Formats: sequence, structure tokens, C-alpha cells
Amino acid sequence: MRLDHVQVAAPPGCEEAAREFFVGRLGFVELLKPEGLAGNGGAWFAVGDAQVHVGVEPDFRPARKAHLGFDVGSVEALLVLYGRLDGGRWDTQQAGVRRFFADDPWGNRMEFFATE
Repeated sequence: MRLDHVQVAAPPGCEEAAREFFVGRLGFVELLKPEGLAGNGGAWFAVGDAQVHVGVEPDFRPARKAHLGFDVGSVEALLVLYGRLDGGRWDTQQAGVRRFFADDPWGNRMEFFATE
């Protein structure tokens, strides 16, 4: 078994902000949604061998505690990403790991880390 994808919720009309964030800032690749699902709104993205699906939720509320965690591979890459995201909230609670939390365009929590 392996993790294939995760889904985050976003408000209606989120597609352009999703592309700007996941492709423009994080460097993911946008995937075409299957024809039967395209009419639901949202967007799908690939990172490595996993996917992030952004799904439209009419009564959207951001996830403040639940989050996606991304291993960016190196501290240097983490610092570059921190700059591309215009900062975030550094966390020092986990020994041997540099990490920060940032929000997606709709306030969902995201974690970015690298092992030192």
C-alpha cells in the first residue's frame, strides 16, 4: 500500500489561486482532471509520485490543525521555498528537523521540512 493522493478543500472559484500556489510557488505539475470530475471545479497537482487534489467545498472552512507535510529534501531547498512563500512560521519542536508552517491561499495549514 502507498499513499496516492490527498485532498484539501477550497472555496468555489479557487482554481486560479490553486495554480498560482501549487505550480507557481511550489513547482508542482498540474494534472488534467478526469472528464467526469472536471465539472466539479478544483484542480489536481502532482509532486513526486503523489498528488494533491484541491476540491471545491461550498461551505468551506480552512483546516488549521490538519495539514499536508512536504519533505523538501534539504535545508537549502527549505530556505529557498520559505522565501518563495514570503515566509511562514518556523517550528523548532522536533530535534534534527528544520520546518515551517505556511498557509495555502485559503488558510489551510501546510508543513514544509528537511532533515538536518
